[in-house]
Amino acid sequence: MELEVRELTKEFGAVTAVRDVSFTAPAGMVTGLLGPNGSGKTTTLRAALGLVRPTAGTALIGGVPYHGLARPRRSVGALLEATGFHPGRRARDHLRVLAAAAGLPDRRVDEVLAQVGLAEAADRRVRGFSLGMRQRLGLAAALLGEPELLLLDEPANGLDPAGVAWLRGLLRELAGQGRGVVVASHGLAEVAQTADHVVILSGGRLRFAGPLRELGASGGALESAFLKLTTAPA
Repeated sequence: MELEVRELTKEFGAVTAVRDVSFTAPAGMVTGLLGPNGSGKTTTLRAALGLVRPTAGTALIGGVPYHGLARPRRSVGALLEATGFHPGRRARDHLRVLAAAAGLPDRRVDEVLAQVGLAEAADRRVRGFSLGMRQRLGLAAALLGEPELLLLDEPANGLDPAGVAWLRGLLRELAGQGRGVVVASHGLAEVAQTADHVVILSGGRLRFAGPLRELGASGGALESAFLKLTTAPA
C-alpha cells in the first residue's frame, strides 16, 4: 500500500509547517522522509494519519484518506513517538489493550513482542524501559495489525548500533513482503543503507523526491547533495 501526498499545505496560525508538498511513497519499498528538525516531516506524517487537518491538499493511503479506511490498524501502523505508554503497565498488557480495541487476536501480542526482541521483557513495567526498549514497544504496537503501510518517525532513536542494524534488517524484510515503509529522519546516513526511495523536505518545502541513486547523481556524493538541498534558500 502506498502513501500519496498531493499539494499538501499545513498552516499553524502564521507559521506554514508544510507548503505545497507532493510525493509518493511506493509499496514494497523503504522511503526515507528526510530533512532537518522543523522541516515538516512530522507534520506530513500526522496529516497522513488524520491527526492534523491540512490547510490545503490531501494525503492518501491506498487512494483514500485515513478516515476513509475500513480497518485502519490493519492498513496502517504508526510510530510517532515513544512516550505514549502508561508507566505502570506491563509491555504485554499495553499491547493487549491496543489489540482488543482494534479487534485483533490476542496471539498477535506475543508474536510482535518476539518480532521486536522484547519477548523476555513482556512482563516488565514500561517505567523501567530504556528509550530503545520504548522504541521497540512502539514498533510492536505499529505491527500489531500486520499493516500494509508503516509510518515511522525517527524509529532508531535510543537504539544502540546492534539495534540500528536489527531495525534496518526488519524494515527491509517488511518492504520485501510488499509493504510500504516510510521512515522519517533528520539524517541521511541513518537511512541510506535501507531506503530505496527518498523524499527531502527543508523549510516545509519539497526539495527532492525519487530513487536514492538519483540523489547522488543529482549533486555528487549523497551527503553533499543532501546538505545542498537542505540548506538551499526557501
